[in-house]
Amino acid sequence: MPGLHGRLRPGWIRGPPVALLPMAPDRTSGDLPDLLRRYVRQETMDPLRSLGRFLGLGIAGSVMMGAGVVLVAVGALRLLQDWSMLSGSWSWVPYLVVAIALSTIAVLAGKRISVRSSLGGGAER
Repeated sequence: MPGLHGRLRPGWIRGPPVALLPMAPDRTSGDLPDLLRRYVRQETMDPLRSLGRFLGLGIAGSVMMGAGVVLVAVGALRLLQDWSMLSGSWSWVPYLVVAIALSTIAVLAGKRISVRSSLGGGAER
């Protein structure tokens, strides 16, 4: 088209369609191996990366929450030990109070975790 000087109008292509181009000489087997490689990567590697990220963040969160609970329990124990009423023969009471509190937290956390929710059926509740 005279007057375009290398510019293309929308909808116009330069050269033959891609389907009519011959395959490169070094690609004797075609696109199938490349297609299969991309499919396997998409269907296996990407979900595994997502799962690894999910597990990594979950483990990190669990460690941080566990450390926080332990630090709060030690702080509560120290606070109860400083209470003058619980000295002498009553010095064992702060340990019992903290042990009962930690046991209660563990039981409540255990009740929140059920077999159904860990198997992916938690949305049915």
